[in-house]
Parts: sequence; structure tokens; C-alpha cells
Amino acid sequence: MLKNQWKFFLVLAIGVVSAISVFGFKQSLIPEVLIYVFGAYIVVTMALEMFEDLKTGHWGIDILAIIAVISTMLIRDYWATWMILVMSTGGESLEDYATSQADRELRSLLDNSPRTANKLVNGELVETNVDDLQLDDHVIIKPGEQVPVDGVIVNGESSFDQSSLTGESVPVDKKPGEDLMSGSINGDVAVEMKVTRLAKDSEYQSIVALVKSSQAQPAKFVKMADRYAVPFTIISLIIGLVAAMMGGWNFTRFAEVMVVASPCPLLIAAPVALISGMSSMSRHHIIIKSGPTIEKLSRAKTFAFDKTGTLTQNKLEVGDIVPEAGFSKEELQSLAASVEQQSSHIIATSLVGNTPKEAIKTVEDLKETTGQGVEGTVDGKLVKVGKYSFVADGEVPTVNATAIFVSINGQYAGYITFKDMIRPETKDTIARLRRQGAEEIMMLTGDHQNVADQIGKAAGVTQVRAELLPKEKIQAIRNVPEQQRPVVMTGDGVNDAPSLTAADVGIAMGAKGATAASESADAVIMVNDLSKINDAVAIGKHTMKVANIDVITAIVIVIILELIAATGVIPALVGAILQEVVDLIAISLALLAKTEPSDKEKGIA
Repeated sequence: MLKNQWKFFLVLAIGVVSAISVFGFKQSLIPEVLIYVFGAYIVVTMALEMFEDLKTGHWGIDILAIIAVISTMLIRDYWATWMILVMSTGGESLEDYATSQADRELRSLLDNSPRTANKLVNGELVETNVDDLQLDDHVIIKPGEQVPVDGVIVNGESSFDQSSLTGESVPVDKKPGEDLMSGSINGDVAVEMKVTRLAKDSEYQSIVALVKSSQAQPAKFVKMADRYAVPFTIISLIIGLVAAMMGGWNFTRFAEVMVVASPCPLLIAAPVALISGMSSMSRHHIIIKSGPTIEKLSRAKTFAFDKTGTLTQNKLEVGDIVPEAGFSKEELQSLAASVEQQSSHIIATSLVGNTPKEAIKTVEDLKETTGQGVEGTVDGKLVKVGKYSFVADGEVPTVNATAIFVSINGQYAGYITFKDMIRPETKDTIARLRRQGAEEIMMLTGDHQNVADQIGKAAGVTQVRAELLPKEKIQAIRNVPEQQRPVVMTGDGVNDAPSLTAADVGIAMGAKGATAASESADAVIMVNDLSKINDAVAIGKHTMKVANIDVITAIVIVIILELIAATGVIPALVGAILQEVVDLIAISLALLAKTEPSDKEKGIA
């Protein structure tokens, strides 16, 4: 049972007992006692909550609900008191229900988490708990089954649906030697996989951990109506006092106004809208850890980005090939790639990947010197690739880029530079952020200034801060003036974690797993797509627009009802019933936050 449902069902039960007592046994004392005792309990609990808010300097709107209950008790209209209690507890129950519906995408992620695996032991399959799998265990993934932990295929080929992890709509073909992500769904062929990560470190489990983290930190929703608490309370009390005066200081008229002034619709509007927004984020592969993050995203004025792996793809492409006299570019690249073909270093894999296959030749006597480079014999030539001090003697050439140096048969032959590959969506993402209201966009990186400037220019970033240590990134974020806040920082590496914490909103590109950045962030983008930043901002703006419209609509309706009640034409019981209708209107409007944002909110030209 949801947390507030027991109160609601208890109030209904009291109503049934009261109805039987009054209409069956003509006895009104029992319902009066039951309703007033429970009403007193609700008043006390609300007063205690309000007192806690006041201690923090926060004036809430609950005072009107308390006055409404007390007023109907004083005029001894116990049915009106009962209806207000139905309205109050029913509104909370409806909020709980709407909340449970709004976050069902998050809960489905937890429900679908793989729990068992078919472990291969001495040629036989043994059903094993996922948490008990160890590194290098062999697991059989049957057709249609979920990959339980991260691993690598050792036997068999199949296609895997990774849409819940990467957003790819088309299944990806996998063969022996290729990695599998936990949470992906196997196609039609069984494959044998070797475990490469424990369950707690695997892809899907890392996402589940993030979701659990967001659920373990209840959204500290600001009751948006509380921003209007003082003026709304004053207006309502004035209308109530005027109504009483018009009726010859009739307290019943005051109570009738207070009944329709009960603020339940206002109290539930913003929370339901914000939770609906979190649900919408989840559908777009964005996990938001708390409600206030949505509001900050909607108002964000400054966006800061790390470079490597965020604005760029964390891949390199060959820049310039600069041979010495007597050597050609083609020869330099061919020999260097041939020697590097067995290395897993990012520069080596980038060089090999950017070299035609026919140009990569067999290497013999391959030898690697840790931290320095590699050497080997290609076509009878001794080729060294790596740092300049490893391949040659003398003064290091000035190269304003990431580079490897090459020598052939002991003679310095030249160098090859590499540059970051900017994400294809980066430029459009930055442009859309400006259309979404961003006043300042910064790139904060520890890379060299000239490299950073090139990426910044290609991305459309105007403020480039390079050669920064992690603590200097934090300082750059903290130095943003108040009028240009909130600040949103996006990064993906371990060294980005402090910066994400320092920002008003930290967003981690967490598609590769739960890094320190993901754990430190307020939001995590679970697919490898930078444009999800635009989606996050758009959903934030849309959610807050819906929440504001909902609250203002509720306030207008309630004030109109107060004015009508001031004339004495709405009995307290009828006013309480009308408040239930306003509750339903407020919740229905709030659920509109789950709809898609407009093109303007998305920053689409």
C-alpha cells in the first residue's frame, strides 16, 4: 500500500461507519467523535510539519488547510470536516498514485535487472546468481536472454539488442572477441561468453545502481505554491473575514470560505509535475537524481564542458604526417602502423585504424619499452615508434599537437600528429543550447591551448580555458558570476568528478559505465549522445512551464471559489466536494509534464 493510502482508507471507513450510525441508527454522536478525533490528529501532524518548516525560515501554505479543518469543527459541521479529510488524504493518495505511474520507467529498469546466469561448469550448465559470477567464468547466453554481466564472446555469433543501454534501434552483430554489455538482449543464436567484469561493476548493474541512488535520495520538491503562501493566505483570510462581516459576523460564512481555500490542489501540482518530468527524462535515457535538478536545468544560463570524451569522441584521427628528407608520407605511415598494429594504446589503435589495410605489413622481433615506444622489423627495416628520446638523439622538434616520432634503421624519419575527433552532434548541440537560452558556454580542459582552441572553434564554443588542473576547473566554475547561474557542467572522466560536484548541475556522460563522474553527478546521460543535453534542458523547461501553469490555474480557481463562497451560496460540504474536483484538475494538468517539449523548448530552429 502506498504511504498515504492507509489514511485515505481510514477516512473512508470512518465515513461508512458514520453514515450507518446517522442514517441507520439516528445516532450522530459516534460520527462526531470519530471524525473530530481523526481531524484533530491530521491538524496536529500538519502543524508539526509546518513548525519544522518555520524553523528553517520557510513559511508554508498548510496553514489554510489547518484553518479549514478547525473552522468546520468549530461550527460542528462534521460532514464538511469529513469531506476536507477525504480531500486532504485523497489528494495525497492521488499524488502517490501519480508518482508511482510517473516513475514506472525507472522501476521497470530495476525489475528487468538480470538476476541469474547459465554458468558453464565442466561442460554442464549451472544456474548461478549473477552476484556469484567471477572473472573469467564462462556463461552461456541463450536466445532471447539478457546478458547478465559484462563479458567477451569466446564462441558463437549473434545479434544483440542494446537499445535500453545505448539507444541504438538496430540490433548489433557480435562475434568472438567482441565485448557484450550486461542488459543487452541476445538474438536467435546461443553464444558462450567469458566474464570480464563482476556484476557490481557491469554496465546494466551500474545503471541500476544509479537508479537506486536516485530513489534513495527522495526529491526535495519545493512546494511551488509556498512561494505564493503569504499573499495567498492573506487574500484568503481577507475574503473569509469579509464574508463573515457580510453575514453579520457569521463564523459559518468564514468556515465556508476556508473550506474552498484549502490548498491541497496547490500542494500537489508541482511534485507531480516534477516527477513526471523525471519520468520523461528516463524515457530519453537521462537519469535525474533529484527533483530540484529539473528546476535548475530549466533556468541554466552557463554551460561548461570537458573536452576529451565529451565534446570529442575520445578517438583520435591522423592529423599531419611530416617526413624528413628521403622519406615519404606513405612510407612513414605504413611502417609506423605496422609496428603499432598489436598495441592497444589509443594512439596506436587510431593510427592503425586510419591506415589502409594493404599498407600494414607483417612485423617481426616486436619489442615494447614501457612508457617509451615500440620497435620491430618490417620488410627488413628496423622501425622505432614512440617518444623522440626513444627513436633519436638531439633536440626535440617543436610540435604543437599530440605526436609520435619514427626512426628507420637508426635514422630519424619524421613524426605523425593526431587530433581529437569532435562528436558529429557537438556543433548542433552548442547552437541549440544558445537558442534554449544559454548566455555563456565554456570548454574547460587540461589539454594544450592550441589543441583546445581548434576544438572550441569547431564546436562553436566562445570561451576556451585550457591547461587546467582539476582544482582550476573547479575555480573556473565557482568564479561564474551569480547573474550567469545556474551553471551546468558536463564531463565523463574521473578527473571531472570534482567539477561536476562544484557546478549547480553536474551531468555525466555515463554511457561507458558508472565512473566517478557518474557517481558525483546530479544527472547521468546513459547513451553516447551529447545532444541529450538539449533534451534535458528542454524537458526541464517544459516541466517547469507545466508546473507553473498548474499552480497558477489552481490558485485562480480556488480564489474564484472563495469569492463565490463568500456570498453564502456554497455550503461547506459542497465546497469540500468542489475542492476534490480542483484536485483532479491539478493532477491531470501536472501529468502533462510527461508530454514531449515543443521545438522551441528543444532549441530547434
